[in-house]
Amino acid sequence: MPPIFKALATIMAWGLWIIAWVAGLSTFIMGMITGDLTSTTGPPPSMFYPAMWAVGAFDAILAVVIMILRKKME
Repeated sequence: MPPIFKALATIMAWGLWIIAWVAGLSTFIMGMITGDLTSTTGPPPSMFYPAMWAVGAFDAILAVVIMILRKKME
C-alpha cells in the first residue's frame, strides 16, 4: 500500500477526533449557558443535545476504527 494512504488515514482520524470533541463540548457548553441542561422547572430539553452528543460519539468511534485500520496498513 502506498504511504500516502497511511498519511491520509492519520489526517482523517485526527480530524474526526477533533470534530468529536468540538461537537460534544460545544453542545455541553451551549446547553449549560442557555440553562437547558440545568433547568428543573422549564420544559424538557430538546433532542438537539442528545443528537449532537451522538454525532460526537459516532465521530470518536469512527476515528478509533480508522486508527485500527491504519495500524493494520503497516
